[in-house]
Amino acid sequence: MKRIMGYIIIGIVVIGGYFGLLRLHQQTTKPVVGILTMMHHPALDQIQQGVVAGLAEEGYRNGKNIKIEYQNANGDQGNLNTMANKLVNDHAKVIVGITTPACQALANATKDIPIVMGGIGDPVGAGLVKNEKHPEGNVTGVHDVNPSEQQIALVKKFIPNIKTLGAIYTSSNTSSESQYRTMVKAAHKLHVNLKTYTIANANELNQTSQTMLSKVDAVIVPSDNTIAGSMGVLVKNADAVNKPVFPSADTMVKDGGVAYISLSQYGQGKAAGKITARILKGEKPGQMAVNNYHHGEPVLNLKQARKLGIKVPADFQREAEQHGTVFK
Repeated sequence: MKRIMGYIIIGIVVIGGYFGLLRLHQQTTKPVVGILTMMHHPALDQIQQGVVAGLAEEGYRNGKNIKIEYQNANGDQGNLNTMANKLVNDHAKVIVGITTPACQALANATKDIPIVMGGIGDPVGAGLVKNEKHPEGNVTGVHDVNPSEQQIALVKKFIPNIKTLGAIYTSSNTSSESQYRTMVKAAHKLHVNLKTYTIANANELNQTSQTMLSKVDAVIVPSDNTIAGSMGVLVKNADAVNKPVFPSADTMVKDGGVAYISLSQYGQGKAAGKITARILKGEKPGQMAVNNYHHGEPVLNLKQARKLGIKVPADFQREAEQHGTVFK
Protein backbone atom coordinates (compact mmCIF):
# COMPACT_ATOMS: atom_id res chain seq x y z
CA MET A 1 0.00 0.00 0.00
CA LYS A 2 2.83 2.39 0.90
CA ARG A 3 4.45 1.58 -2.42
CA ILE A 4 1.21 2.34 -4.31
CA MET A 5 0.79 5.62 -2.42
CA GLY A 6 4.36 6.49 -3.30
CA TYR A 7 3.66 5.90 -6.97
CA ILE A 8 0.53 8.05 -6.78
CA ILE A 9 2.42 10.88 -5.11
CA ILE A 10 5.20 10.66 -7.70
CA GLY A 11 2.58 10.68 -10.45
CA ILE A 12 0.92 13.76 -8.99
CA VAL A 13 4.27 15.53 -8.73
CA VAL A 14 5.18 14.62 -12.32
CA ILE A 15 1.80 15.69 -13.71
CA GLY A 16 1.85 18.89 -11.66
CA GLY A 17 5.34 19.65 -12.88
CA TYR A 18 4.32 19.05 -16.48
CA PHE A 19 1.39 21.44 -16.30
CA GLY A 20 3.52 23.95 -14.45
CA LEU A 21 6.12 23.86 -17.21
CA LEU A 22 3.36 24.09 -19.80
CA ARG A 23 1.96 27.20 -18.14
CA LEU A 24 5.45 28.69 -17.92
CA HIS A 25 6.04 27.96 -21.62
CA GLN A 26 2.77 29.60 -22.54
CA GLN A 27 3.66 32.65 -20.47
CA THR A 28 7.16 33.04 -21.89
CA THR A 29 6.40 32.14 -25.56
CA LYS A 30 5.63 35.29 -27.52
CA PRO A 31 2.92 35.15 -30.20
CA VAL A 32 4.39 35.14 -33.70
CA VAL A 33 3.32 37.86 -36.14
CA GLY A 34 4.33 36.90 -39.66
CA ILE A 35 5.05 39.42 -42.43
CA LEU A 36 5.31 38.12 -46.00
CA THR A 37 6.33 40.43 -48.85
CA MET A 38 6.81 39.85 -52.56
CA MET A 39 10.12 41.68 -52.86
CA HIS A 40 12.49 44.24 -51.40
CA HIS A 41 11.59 47.72 -52.64
CA PRO A 42 11.45 51.12 -50.90
CA ALA A 43 7.65 51.41 -51.26
CA LEU A 44 7.06 47.90 -49.89
CA ASP A 45 9.65 48.44 -47.17
CA GLN A 46 7.69 51.51 -46.07
CA ILE A 47 4.56 49.37 -45.70
CA GLN A 48 6.52 46.87 -43.59
CA GLN A 49 7.91 49.67 -41.40
CA GLY A 50 4.40 51.08 -41.02
CA VAL A 51 3.09 47.67 -39.87
CA VAL A 52 5.73 47.53 -37.13
CA ALA A 53 4.95 51.13 -36.10
CA GLY A 54 1.21 50.47 -36.01
CA LEU A 55 1.72 47.44 -33.80
CA ALA A 56 4.01 49.42 -31.49
CA GLU A 57 1.44 52.19 -31.09
CA GLU A 58 -1.02 49.56 -29.88
CA GLY A 59 1.47 48.17 -27.36
CA TYR A 60 2.96 45.28 -29.37
CA ARG A 61 6.75 45.43 -29.77
CA ASN A 62 9.01 42.91 -31.44
CA GLY A 63 11.07 40.99 -28.89
CA LYS A 64 9.06 42.33 -25.97
CA ASN A 65 5.59 40.79 -26.22
CA ILE A 66 5.50 39.55 -29.83
CA LYS A 67 7.94 37.91 -32.22
CA ILE A 68 7.90 39.27 -35.79
CA GLU A 69 8.94 36.75 -38.43
CA TYR A 70 9.73 38.50 -41.73
CA GLN A 71 9.82 36.60 -45.04
CA ASN A 72 10.85 38.13 -48.39
CA ALA A 73 10.25 36.14 -51.60
CA ASN A 74 12.60 38.33 -53.70
CA GLY A 75 10.10 38.43 -56.56
CA ASP A 76 9.76 34.65 -56.87
CA GLN A 77 6.20 33.23 -56.76
CA GLY A 78 7.56 29.81 -55.79
CA ASN A 79 9.30 31.38 -52.81
CA LEU A 80 6.03 33.07 -51.83
CA ASN A 81 4.21 29.76 -51.57
CA THR A 82 7.04 28.12 -49.63
CA MET A 83 7.33 31.04 -47.21
CA ALA A 84 3.57 31.25 -46.72
CA ASN A 85 3.54 27.59 -45.70
CA LYS A 86 6.50 28.17 -43.38
CA LEU A 87 4.67 30.94 -41.52
CA VAL A 88 1.65 28.67 -41.16
CA ASN A 89 3.82 25.79 -39.90
CA ASP A 90 5.52 28.16 -37.45
CA HIS A 91 2.07 28.72 -35.88
CA ALA A 92 1.91 32.44 -36.52
CA LYS A 93 -0.90 34.10 -34.61
CA VAL A 94 -1.53 36.63 -37.43
CA ILE A 95 0.15 37.04 -40.82
CA VAL A 96 0.44 40.29 -42.77
CA GLY A 97 0.71 40.04 -46.56
CA ILE A 98 2.39 42.87 -48.46
CA THR A 99 1.37 42.87 -52.17
CA THR A 100 -1.55 40.99 -53.69
CA PRO A 101 0.49 37.86 -54.64
CA ALA A 102 1.72 37.57 -51.03
CA CYS A 103 -1.82 37.74 -49.68
CA GLN A 104 -3.02 35.21 -52.24
CA ALA A 105 -0.22 32.80 -51.30
CA LEU A 106 -1.19 33.14 -47.63
CA ALA A 107 -4.89 32.65 -48.38
CA ASN A 108 -4.04 29.45 -50.25
CA ALA A 109 -1.89 28.24 -47.34
CA THR A 110 -4.42 28.66 -44.52
CA LYS A 111 -8.12 29.17 -43.93
CA ASP A 112 -7.71 29.41 -40.17
CA ILE A 113 -4.88 31.81 -39.29
CA PRO A 114 -5.94 35.48 -39.62
CA ILE A 115 -4.43 37.27 -42.62
CA VAL A 116 -4.10 41.06 -42.82
CA MET A 117 -3.72 42.71 -46.23
CA GLY A 118 -1.04 45.40 -46.14
CA GLY A 119 -2.41 47.74 -48.79
CA ILE A 120 -4.11 45.85 -51.65
CA GLY A 121 -5.66 47.54 -54.69
CA ASP A 122 -8.60 45.17 -55.33
CA PRO A 123 -9.20 42.58 -52.58
CA VAL A 124 -12.50 41.39 -54.08
CA GLY A 125 -11.11 41.05 -57.61
CA ALA A 126 -8.08 39.22 -56.22
CA GLY A 127 -10.39 36.68 -54.56
CA LEU A 128 -9.21 37.57 -51.05
CA VAL A 129 -12.56 38.71 -49.65
CA LYS A 130 -16.11 38.41 -50.97
CA ASN A 131 -17.37 41.57 -49.32
CA GLU A 132 -15.22 44.39 -47.95
CA LYS A 133 -17.73 45.40 -45.27
CA HIS A 134 -18.31 41.81 -44.13
CA PRO A 135 -15.25 39.68 -45.09
CA GLU A 136 -16.52 36.63 -43.13
CA GLY A 137 -13.40 34.51 -43.77
CA ASN A 138 -9.91 34.78 -42.26
CA VAL A 139 -8.79 37.77 -44.38
CA THR A 140 -9.20 41.49 -43.76
CA GLY A 141 -6.85 44.50 -43.87
CA VAL A 142 -6.24 47.61 -45.96
CA HIS A 143 -7.56 48.47 -49.42
CA ASP A 144 -5.63 51.35 -50.98
CA VAL A 145 -8.21 53.46 -52.81
CA ASN A 146 -6.25 55.51 -55.32
CA PRO A 147 -7.46 59.10 -55.92
CA SER A 148 -7.39 58.69 -59.71
CA GLU A 149 -9.45 61.78 -60.55
CA GLN A 150 -7.14 63.99 -58.50
CA GLN A 151 -4.14 62.39 -60.20
CA ILE A 152 -5.41 62.89 -63.76
CA ALA A 153 -6.36 66.47 -62.85
CA LEU A 154 -2.82 66.99 -61.56
CA VAL A 155 -1.35 65.92 -64.91
CA LYS A 156 -3.60 68.49 -66.63
CA LYS A 157 -2.46 71.13 -64.14
CA PHE A 158 1.18 70.49 -65.11
CA ILE A 159 0.46 70.06 -68.83
CA PRO A 160 -2.72 72.06 -69.65
CA ASN A 161 -2.56 71.35 -73.40
CA ILE A 162 -1.85 67.60 -73.13
CA LYS A 163 -3.14 65.62 -76.10
CA THR A 164 -2.35 62.02 -75.13
CA LEU A 165 -1.49 60.55 -71.74
CA GLY A 166 0.11 57.11 -71.69
CA ALA A 167 -0.79 54.63 -68.96
CA ILE A 168 1.44 51.61 -68.35
CA TYR A 169 1.04 48.74 -65.90
CA THR A 170 1.66 45.00 -65.43
CA SER A 171 -1.21 43.01 -66.94
CA SER A 172 -1.10 40.23 -64.33
CA ASN A 173 -1.31 42.63 -61.37
CA THR A 174 -4.96 42.76 -60.28
CA SER A 175 -4.36 45.83 -58.12
CA SER A 176 -2.83 47.72 -61.05
CA GLU A 177 -5.66 46.63 -63.33
CA SER A 178 -8.26 47.82 -60.81
CA GLN A 179 -6.57 51.20 -60.39
CA TYR A 180 -6.19 51.56 -64.15
CA ARG A 181 -9.95 51.11 -64.58
CA THR A 182 -10.57 54.05 -62.23
CA MET A 183 -8.05 56.08 -64.26
CA VAL A 184 -10.00 55.35 -67.45
CA LYS A 185 -13.18 56.74 -65.89
CA ALA A 186 -11.33 59.79 -64.54
CA ALA A 187 -9.66 60.48 -67.89
CA HIS A 188 -13.00 60.28 -69.70
CA LYS A 189 -14.59 62.66 -67.20
CA LEU A 190 -11.71 65.15 -67.50
CA HIS A 191 -11.53 64.83 -71.31
CA VAL A 192 -8.02 63.37 -71.40
CA ASN A 193 -7.09 60.89 -74.14
CA LEU A 194 -5.61 57.87 -72.32
CA LYS A 195 -3.52 55.42 -74.36
CA THR A 196 -2.84 52.11 -72.66
CA TYR A 197 0.26 49.89 -72.63
CA THR A 198 0.85 46.74 -70.58
CA ILE A 199 3.82 44.56 -69.76
CA ALA A 200 3.97 40.95 -68.61
CA ASN A 201 7.19 41.36 -66.63
CA ALA A 202 10.05 43.78 -65.94
CA ASN A 203 12.01 42.56 -68.98
CA GLU A 204 9.38 44.08 -71.28
CA LEU A 205 9.46 47.54 -69.70
CA ASN A 206 12.36 48.94 -71.74
CA GLN A 207 10.96 48.23 -75.20
CA THR A 208 7.29 48.87 -74.33
CA SER A 209 8.03 52.18 -72.64
CA GLN A 210 10.13 53.35 -75.62
CA THR A 211 7.21 52.58 -77.94
CA MET A 212 4.77 54.33 -75.63
CA LEU A 213 6.92 57.45 -75.21
CA SER A 214 7.08 57.93 -78.97
CA LYS A 215 3.28 58.31 -79.06
CA VAL A 216 2.30 60.17 -75.86
CA ASP A 217 2.98 63.52 -74.19
CA ALA A 218 3.37 62.18 -70.65
CA VAL A 219 3.07 58.94 -68.69
CA ILE A 220 0.95 57.96 -65.71
CA VAL A 221 1.60 54.76 -63.72
CA PRO A 222 -0.90 53.07 -61.41
CA SER A 223 0.36 51.37 -58.28
CA ASP A 224 2.57 48.63 -59.72
CA ASN A 225 5.34 46.80 -57.88
CA THR A 226 7.00 45.54 -61.06
CA ILE A 227 7.37 49.02 -62.54
CA ALA A 228 8.31 50.46 -59.15
CA GLY A 229 11.17 47.98 -59.01
CA SER A 230 12.37 49.05 -62.47
CA MET A 231 11.53 52.74 -62.27
CA GLY A 232 15.03 53.64 -63.43
CA VAL A 233 14.36 52.06 -66.84
CA LEU A 234 11.15 54.03 -67.38
CA VAL A 235 12.70 57.31 -66.21
CA LYS A 236 15.79 56.84 -68.42
CA ASN A 237 13.62 56.38 -71.51
CA ALA A 238 11.33 59.29 -70.57
CA ASP A 239 14.30 61.61 -69.95
CA ALA A 240 15.70 60.71 -73.37
CA VAL A 241 12.63 62.27 -75.04
CA ASN A 242 12.08 64.96 -72.38
CA LYS A 243 8.68 63.68 -71.22
CA PRO A 244 7.39 63.53 -67.62
CA VAL A 245 6.28 60.49 -65.65
CA PHE A 246 3.58 60.79 -63.00
CA PRO A 247 3.85 57.62 -60.86
CA SER A 248 1.64 56.42 -58.01
CA ALA A 249 3.97 56.24 -55.01
CA ASP A 250 6.19 58.77 -53.29
CA THR A 251 9.18 56.47 -53.69
CA MET A 252 8.58 56.39 -57.46
CA VAL A 253 8.42 60.19 -57.58
CA LYS A 254 11.71 60.25 -55.70
CA ASP A 255 13.16 57.84 -58.27
CA GLY A 256 12.49 60.23 -61.16
CA GLY A 257 8.77 60.89 -61.40
CA VAL A 258 7.64 64.51 -61.49
CA ALA A 259 4.66 64.66 -59.14
CA TYR A 260 1.63 62.82 -57.85
CA ILE A 261 -1.17 62.73 -55.33
CA SER A 262 0.32 59.73 -53.58
CA LEU A 263 -1.11 57.32 -51.05
CA SER A 264 1.30 57.01 -48.14
CA GLN A 265 2.83 53.52 -48.16
CA TYR A 266 3.90 53.99 -44.56
CA GLY A 267 0.38 55.11 -43.64
CA GLN A 268 -1.15 52.02 -45.25
CA GLY A 269 1.27 49.81 -43.33
CA LYS A 270 0.47 51.59 -40.08
CA ALA A 271 -3.24 51.03 -40.63
CA ALA A 272 -2.55 47.33 -41.30
CA GLY A 273 -0.46 47.15 -38.11
CA LYS A 274 -3.33 48.53 -36.05
CA ILE A 275 -5.71 45.95 -37.57
CA THR A 276 -3.19 43.24 -36.69
CA ALA A 277 -3.14 44.51 -33.09
CA ARG A 278 -6.93 44.31 -32.90
CA ILE A 279 -6.76 40.67 -33.96
CA LEU A 280 -4.08 39.96 -31.35
CA LYS A 281 -6.48 41.43 -28.78
CA GLY A 282 -9.17 38.97 -29.78
CA GLU A 283 -11.19 40.42 -32.68
CA LYS A 284 -12.10 38.13 -35.58
CA PRO A 285 -10.96 39.13 -39.09
CA GLY A 286 -14.21 37.97 -40.66
CA GLN A 287 -16.08 40.52 -38.55
CA MET A 288 -13.71 43.42 -39.31
CA ALA A 289 -14.48 45.58 -42.35
CA VAL A 290 -11.63 46.23 -44.77
CA ASN A 291 -10.06 49.67 -44.23
CA ASN A 292 -10.49 51.78 -47.39
CA TYR A 293 -7.34 53.87 -47.16
CA HIS A 294 -7.59 56.97 -49.38
CA HIS A 295 -5.49 59.62 -47.68
CA GLY A 296 -3.61 61.26 -50.57
CA GLU A 297 -0.56 63.49 -50.12
CA PRO A 298 1.02 65.86 -52.69
CA VAL A 299 4.50 64.72 -53.73
CA LEU A 300 6.81 66.78 -55.94
CA ASN A 301 10.23 66.11 -57.45
CA LEU A 302 11.31 69.71 -58.02
CA LYS A 303 14.69 68.67 -59.39
CA GLN A 304 13.10 66.44 -62.04
CA ALA A 305 10.58 69.10 -63.09
CA ARG A 306 13.37 71.63 -63.58
CA LYS A 307 15.43 69.07 -65.48
CA LEU A 308 12.58 68.60 -67.96
CA GLY A 309 11.83 72.34 -68.14
CA ILE A 310 8.34 71.89 -66.68
CA LYS A 311 6.78 74.83 -64.86
CA VAL A 312 5.50 73.67 -61.47
CA PRO A 313 2.10 75.12 -60.54
CA ALA A 314 2.72 77.45 -57.59
CA ASP A 315 -0.29 76.27 -55.60
CA PHE A 316 0.75 72.60 -55.90
CA GLN A 317 4.34 73.36 -54.86
CA ARG A 318 3.07 75.29 -51.85
CA GLU A 319 0.74 72.44 -50.88
CA ALA A 320 3.54 69.88 -51.24
CA GLU A 321 5.88 71.99 -49.11
CA GLN A 322 3.30 72.50 -46.38
CA HIS A 323 1.43 69.19 -46.34
CA GLY A 324 3.35 66.70 -48.45
CA THR A 325 6.84 65.92 -49.71
CA VAL A 326 9.23 67.82 -51.96
CA PHE A 327 12.36 66.20 -53.39
CA LYS A 328 14.95 68.87 -54.27
